[in-house]
Amino acid sequence: MRSITLGQYYPVESPIHKLDPRVKLAVTLLYVFSLFFAKGPVGYLIAAFFLALYICVSNVPFSFIVRGLKPIIFLLIFSVIFNVLLTPGEVLARFWIFRITKEGLSLAFYMGIRLIFLIIGSSMMTYTTTPNQLTDGLEKSLGFLRKVHFPIHEISMMMSIALRFIPILVEETDKIMKAQMARGADFEEGNLIQRAKNLIPLLVPLFISAFRRATDLAMAMEARCYHGGEGRTKMKPLHYERRDFVAYGAAACYLGLIIVARVLL
Repeated sequence: MRSITLGQYYPVESPIHKLDPRVKLAVTLLYVFSLFFAKGPVGYLIAAFFLALYICVSNVPFSFIVRGLKPIIFLLIFSVIFNVLLTPGEVLARFWIFRITKEGLSLAFYMGIRLIFLIIGSSMMTYTTTPNQLTDGLEKSLGFLRKVHFPIHEISMMMSIALRFIPILVEETDKIMKAQMARGADFEEGNLIQRAKNLIPLLVPLFISAFRRATDLAMAMEARCYHGGEGRTKMKPLHYERRDFVAYGAAACYLGLIIVARVLL
């Protein structure tokens, strides 16, 4: 359970941590878009170089980033096997009703690389941005939706609370699992159905703990007279600085290279 790093913030001094959250939101969306737009080995090499540079500048340990990939290993393996066995094309090997094709191997390889880059690239935003900064950046970026009476502040607050609760619930789950194992519970043996049944003693106290934390949070917000975003001010208003425009320029150059690689190569 402690391998799950989604939603966690890694506190360290770096130029990436100092960037405006709106910049990191825009760069993350651009990078996710580029992964689906890139084509061929050159495009993915450019994406890998940009991601490696982003990680180096952020000062987030690579071991901490890789640890976050463990929960998606099953999804990664399933996607690769699915594409290898079910993609039509030039047959390289055949067994029973399945065929391994040249196109399937190529698609599975690029699909796996894309999924890994997608998880790491999107996780870097939460590693380098606190939930409060993420809420302010999202609310500021989508502020134009207020003209159509869209509750952007409330949605941003919900996302912030959800991200903040992920590591808390992971830690709570780990504690409950250890307590149940100390009482003789076994979560590893048996078939899939038996393992699902063994999770019932874990899920019940976890849901109770989650509802209790949600109730405490709601009471704390009411005690502080929280009534939504109408008329609220910011203690630290967001302002673009020179490093933010440099980051925008670097992201634009990266997108330009991806487009050139797809069109010309």
